[in-house]
Amino acid sequence: MRSRRKTRTLIVPAVAAIALIAVACTSGSDSGSTSGSPGGSGAPIELTMWHGYGKVIDNQGQTNYEAKSLTDLVDRYNAMNTGVHVNLDYIGTNDNAFDKLTVALNAGEQPDITYQYGTSMPQLATAPGIMDLTDKVQDPSYNWNDFSEGARAAATVDGHVYGIPALIDNLAIVYNKDLFQQAGVSPPTANWTWDDFTAAAKALTDPSKKQYGFAFPIDASEDTVWHYDAMLWEAGGDILNSDNTQAAFNSDAGVEALTTLQQMAVTDKSVYLDQQNTGKIEQLFNAGNIGMLVTGPWDLSSLPDINYGVQIMPSYAGGSHATIAGPDMWVMFDNNGHGEAAWQFMQWLTAAQQVKADSLESGHLPIRNSVVKEPGFIQQFDKKFPGEGLFAENLANVTKARPVITSYNQISTIMGQAIVKVMLGQGDPKATLDDAANQVNQALAGG
Repeated sequence: MRSRRKTRTLIVPAVAAIALIAVACTSGSDSGSTSGSPGGSGAPIELTMWHGYGKVIDNQGQTNYEAKSLTDLVDRYNAMNTGVHVNLDYIGTNDNAFDKLTVALNAGEQPDITYQYGTSMPQLATAPGIMDLTDKVQDPSYNWNDFSEGARAAATVDGHVYGIPALIDNLAIVYNKDLFQQAGVSPPTANWTWDDFTAAAKALTDPSKKQYGFAFPIDASEDTVWHYDAMLWEAGGDILNSDNTQAAFNSDAGVEALTTLQQMAVTDKSVYLDQQNTGKIEQLFNAGNIGMLVTGPWDLSSLPDINYGVQIMPSYAGGSHATIAGPDMWVMFDNNGHGEAAWQFMQWLTAAQQVKADSLESGHLPIRNSVVKEPGFIQQFDKKFPGEGLFAENLANVTKARPVITSYNQISTIMGQAIVKVMLGQGDPKATLDDAANQVNQALAGG
């Protein structure tokens, strides 16, 4: 049984971010290269690596394949006698990784390598001892461009790379094949537009059965916002302008995307609106009460009762099938001059051969595009993890990232409130987005 954490919702707590900033002010090839062993001929360099995947055997006696995959890879590396020995340390859930790192930095006891959410990167960039990987990833043998464009953007703060993708996901349509057949509606195709989507959602809706064509989280959290972000990008818009100084989501593209949601929620009433966002959507979908979700691969293992299909997201006229990802990162610290040893291990861990092994054992989507494109991989991956093959191929549509700036928390809150207001029928899309943009501009200006 796999545990799949939802990577989309975390926003770094402001208090923790301030604490970390205060600390800062006070203080390749298939197999990966292991040449030039940092440990020399003496005792190996000992590295500490934090993760939050849990124990290999969980409290119910079941195998945790995420933890097992990472443990197997680290054991294999240690057996290679490269002069570097990696010690895995499970520190609790990844949700608490940032706070634990903040405490460790205050005590000068930070690990050499730590798993962190991608949303933490703007704050982590100021941490003492964090490794700037900008020059390292540009080494042709590492092939940085083999990672999805959106993942590379999420790892980059002010032009500097501070993280290496550890996990990536994306959003796609997951639909109930049986409900489509019963309603006489053709299933989603890769050429679907949002007009096709809204028409299908309306046709799938049956109030007498408490059946909805679509479902959407409207708790105004980042979950609300990142679903809208993908639609915004598909319409050709963006969240902020190119230098992150002004809001851009109130463009014609942003209005078009929010109008689509308004039509389904207010006019067609084809959307189940989840104001609590505590898993009710997934329960209703699994019970056959919802025709379509826009969700990620983490939900597939929780749908045992549904004959589902997966398809990429729709587009707008002249737009794209852009999706959004919540990349998580490996972050490294140069402790006691061990930075080169940490980088040597990271090169090996994130080389194509190890990425493929992790995907096939844990069900993680490959962080390298070359693995997805390897002949036969998608078929092998999809056979073992049904439906995930499409999500792997959909990584090609991960071309953007949310703004990697410290004020993103404020931006997300403002956008979330605007989206909810319109979907509840309490505001006009254009006027509401203009008001939200004014608030975001004040936040960006420090007002």
